Amino acid sequence: MRTLFVLIAAAIAGALTLYGFAPYRLYGLLPLSLAALAQLVQRNPQLAFRTGYVWGVAAYTSNFNWIYHSLHDVAGLPALLAAPLVLLLPAYLAIWPGLACWLTTRIDQRPWVRWLLAFPALWELGEWLRSWVMTGFPWGAIGYSQVTESPLSGFIPIGGIHLASWLVALSAGALVLVATGSRLQRMAAVIGITLLWSGGFWLQSINWTTPAGKPYRVALAQGDIAQAIKWDPATFEETLKIYYQQVASTQADVMILPETALPVFLDDLPSGYLTMIAGDARRKNMALATGIPRRTNDGRGYLNAVVTLTDSAQPYYAKDHLVPFGEFIPLPALIGWIYQYMNMPLSGFSRGGANQAPLLLAGHKIAFNICYEDSFGEELIGPAAQAGILANVSNLAWFGKSVAMSQHLQLSQARALETGRFMLRATNTGMTAIIRPDGQIASVAAPFTQQVLEGMVQDYQGLTPYMQHGNQPVISSCIALLLLAIGLGAWQRRQSSRPPEAAA
Repeated sequence: MRTLFVLIAAAIAGALTLYGFAPYRLYGLLPLSLAALAQLVQRNPQLAFRTGYVWGVAAYTSNFNWIYHSLHDVAGLPALLAAPLVLLLPAYLAIWPGLACWLTTRIDQRPWVRWLLAFPALWELGEWLRSWVMTGFPWGAIGYSQVTESPLSGFIPIGGIHLASWLVALSAGALVLVATGSRLQRMAAVIGITLLWSGGFWLQSINWTTPAGKPYRVALAQGDIAQAIKWDPATFEETLKIYYQQVASTQADVMILPETALPVFLDDLPSGYLTMIAGDARRKNMALATGIPRRTNDGRGYLNAVVTLTDSAQPYYAKDHLVPFGEFIPLPALIGWIYQYMNMPLSGFSRGGANQAPLLLAGHKIAFNICYEDSFGEELIGPAAQAGILANVSNLAWFGKSVAMSQHLQLSQARALETGRFMLRATNTGMTAIIRPDGQIASVAAPFTQQVLEGMVQDYQGLTPYMQHGNQPVISSCIALLLLAIGLGAWQRRQSSRPPEAAA
């Protein structure tokens, strides 16, 4: 009965993390949830892995339940297949919290070593590993809960989202000491949390990058084309008409259309339409870029690309970090049969390649990334260093009216903070937005509406500390702290195993 109570409590604590992220943004909930998890583990160390694993399954299922909509409602996968596949991702991701909790209890018995040294380091190393193992899935890292609203956001330009995650876990560990430690430990923990969060407030006032050049006007199209009809030939002409009308009615220096806004290969686009839409933009001295599938140069594959239509050379950026199962099929011999039950056009994209140059639009270097790519902060450092502004094009119609689009907006806010640059978001159904270099949202279009979001932006120059060093300082520090905890634990066990006369 006690085991059941512990696991139920862990599941509740995990499920509530949904409200720590966008659109709810109750950032204080994540340290409290992790503190509750740590307290359960502290009292029941024999259940450490199971407790952490159940917390993870509940947390990731509640945060990523929108996967069911994409698989069942949009792709048409039968419910009997869609439901298990939705649980498959949380079942894998939960391994990392489970391991963090189990290893924490194995390292040292002393609470301060466990919860201030071992637990935060193990948690962050787990999040870092899941951000690249098997192509990575960093969405839902606890640091994202601290973007802009929390004082801890002041640390993001210094060490990225991984530093924020480590600080959340450290705060949770300190809360455990406040609740269960000695009087001295409680006082030290309260002082430490106060100094940490106050320091974040101060860091928020620092501008790590500086404006460059004059402000200019951008326009971000939102076509609101339902995913169920996006690739339907019967609605193709209507889609072209919607985006042409948006371009024709807009006056800006730069206009960006969403991911695969024009649902046809670039070389299959009606020549008259391309001449018309690009010509209209040129007459207004407006640079125009759109998301559109493009065949590879050898014609053997195809790319998820952003193409500059107003440049006769049609320079492009092609997505490099593809979504497994959505844009490429991992282990096709093993799971390829599932796709016969789904309506998923273009599920075999080729990678665009690393180190692609920013696109030059109206004299401004814009570093593009496509949809899921802005989940990977370190991968955007190189392009951002060469550009004055970032832009993300996305199509989240796959996930319906779920929290996915708000969560994705929060990821983009983190990237703006990490790079100290504006982030533009042109999306099909939302959240189309202009994000300032401090991560704050300057303006956002109402989701599921057809509109063009316009606003003034400015290029920025300079490098934040995170751009200069990436994730290495945080990961190296976590490894060092973990080794310190292991060493302290080994020393304690050696001391406790010595006979009293030897110790004397």
